[in-house]
Amino acid sequence: MPLRSYKATSPGRRFMTRSTFEEITTDQPHKPLLEPQKRGSGRNAQGRLTVRHRGGGEKRHYRIIDFKRDKWDVPARLATIEYDPNRSARIGLLHYRDGEKRYMLVPNGLKVGDVVVAGPSAEARVGNALPLANIPLGTTIHNIELVPGKGGQIVRSAGAAAQLLAKEGDFAQVRLPSGEVRRASLRCMATVGQVGNLDHENQNLGKAGRARHMGQRPEVRGVVMNPRDHPHGGGEGKSPTGMPPKTPWGKPAMGLRTRRSKSSGGIVRSRHRKS
Repeated sequence: MPLRSYKATSPGRRFMTRSTFEEITTDQPHKPLLEPQKRGSGRNAQGRLTVRHRGGGEKRHYRIIDFKRDKWDVPARLATIEYDPNRSARIGLLHYRDGEKRYMLVPNGLKVGDVVVAGPSAEARVGNALPLANIPLGTTIHNIELVPGKGGQIVRSAGAAAQLLAKEGDFAQVRLPSGEVRRASLRCMATVGQVGNLDHENQNLGKAGRARHMGQRPEVRGVVMNPRDHPHGGGEGKSPTGMPPKTPWGKPAMGLRTRRSKSSGGIVRSRHRKS
């Protein structure tokens, strides 16, 4: 997926890059697999703002993706490759031999017309989904389940890939893109290959307007606020913070661990450990 750049006819165009969308084969999604999507704008079920700097943006329909890949031993042909506004990866419409249609994440190297299969008896090649127990060691995988039958939860964004390192007892060890090594049950499903759209991380929005179209609102620095609005605020002219960096609510912004993870038992090697 090459990127397209523009002539510098304006400051916003000077460094802007975007995808050429060469791999996209249709701009008409499969309507039975669409759902209306209400924009939360960073608010929770009570209507309170829990994530700042979100709101506005273009209206979207949600595409129902088959993260479970639980239709075993039924061959499916990749009919189309489509753009999904809800994720960085491309999605593909699968036409199963029995007539059913489902969306899947398109891995790098899979083309329209290719046939994919899911199940323990499937061959470990790009696009096929297998339990971790049936995947050879060293294989590159994505869309990995953490709970058998729940559907893929990790390694789903554009260009992401994990590697199957070892199998011991009822568990397998997988190295994630962050460098973390995590245990997962051998019954968990994973898809072979690397998620496509590799150049997504190299795109440059170029101007604030593109961020607004994506639902991102402006973010104001704390040092330019008043003291009542932020711990970094106040002072004459450009002034230092005068303290270790803090959040708007006074909590340390660097070095303080705020994550309370319930899944730490599956981590074999932390992503924070120095190599």
